Amino acid sequence: MNVIEALNWRYATKSFDKDKQISKEKLEVIMNAFNLTATSYGLQPLKLLVIENKKLQEDLVSCSMNQLQVAQASQVLVICIETIVDTAYIENYFRLVKSIRNTPDAILNPFKNFLIDDFESKSKNEIKEWSIKQAYIALGNLMTVCALEEIDACPMEGFDSEKYDALLNLKDKGLQSVLVLPIGYRAADDFMAELKKVRKDLNDSVIVM
Repeated sequence: MNVIEALNWRYATKSFDKDKQISKEKLEVIMNAFNLTATSYGLQPLKLLVIENKKLQEDLVSCSMNQLQVAQASQVLVICIETIVDTAYIENYFRLVKSIRNTPDAILNPFKNFLIDDFESKSKNEIKEWSIKQAYIALGNLMTVCALEEIDACPMEGFDSEKYDALLNLKDKGLQSVLVLPIGYRAADDFMAELKKVRKDLNDSVIVM
């Protein structure tokens, strides 16, 4: 499928075939796509949890407004934000840049110092909101990649983040759950799969100036 065909094929899957599993090769594509997602300043204030423990998936259903896709899916992806993005975090990022690109400090330091000053001026809540925006960019990217790989997905905001964090021990990892994306293959009896996609006419959603 080309991109437009894949996006037309994609829908928010209401029922997964619990007997069909995503191959390791395709899962590797998804994980790499997450890691390659664009983020503001390239700071990647995100981590992806890939849950494939079926007992754990079942335990998460009650924290997910009883949405059964969480238990049925091949894997459940949980997009998390880093709870601390501070000077040390930024300095670690620039050490990585230098190790990969061998960029001289004279070039790196002005931008590094700008980011340190900028983030030191922000409140914790402002940094959290900024990080959450990066999570949504990652979600969009993952959904598109899944469609291109003919993997079904169901993006979820309807879950109890605090209960997820407790069950997955995220606080000790310095993380907070933001978005959930069960992935797998649509069930044969998912009636939503055959329904026409409802979208505005292109002229009503795009303005060319």
